[in-house]
Amino acid sequence: MIYEARTYQLKPRSVPEFFELFAKAYPVREKVSKLGGLFYTDIGPLNQVVHLWPYKSLADRERKRAQFAGDANKGWPPPVGHLIEHMSTEIFIPAPFSPKLASGAIGPIFEWREYDILPGMLPEMYKNWEKKLPKRLEMSPLVVAMHSDIGGLNKFVHIWAYESLDQRAAVRAEAIAKGIWPPKGRKLALKSQQSKILLAAPPSPLT
Repeated sequence: MIYEARTYQLKPRSVPEFFELFAKAYPVREKVSKLGGLFYTDIGPLNQVVHLWPYKSLADRERKRAQFAGDANKGWPPPVGHLIEHMSTEIFIPAPFSPKLASGAIGPIFEWREYDILPGMLPEMYKNWEKKLPKRLEMSPLVVAMHSDIGGLNKFVHIWAYESLDQRAAVRAEAIAKGIWPPKGRKLALKSQQSKILLAAPPSPLT
């Protein structure tokens, strides 16, 4: 299993139009491969859209995407080029302890946490996570945990679901106070950390 994360930086005030056009075109794409999640930023870099696509493999991704290549009359991709300032795509591999990408109402607040890891330190970090994660999962759902394979390397992304920003703050405070989270490990393993708050948009199966 792999996940493709496509991130689009949109022009200001163009997010509603993007989702309208995306939703109209998605039924065509859904017949070939289903969306894993569709989000937009609420806190962090604004006017940003992130969509996750699950595939069995890189070959599966290429086969499915090739069905729409070079023929706009097939109805996909949606005509959103005029709204996009910048776009990027990355391929991620789920961590051994990652749950299967969920669907349904487990949000509506999603936190995308992105860590740059020093080369060679990911296996150690995963061992530390596996020790601590069961207790942390009792507090709020983990949507997915994954590391980059194509794109920016040595990147670890984990997405958490919360009922509200207040619940997020309460969960994080309790986890720290009780020593449940974060996992211990060498601080030097992390080069940088970023976080952004996402909201889901139709036709995301994850809300």
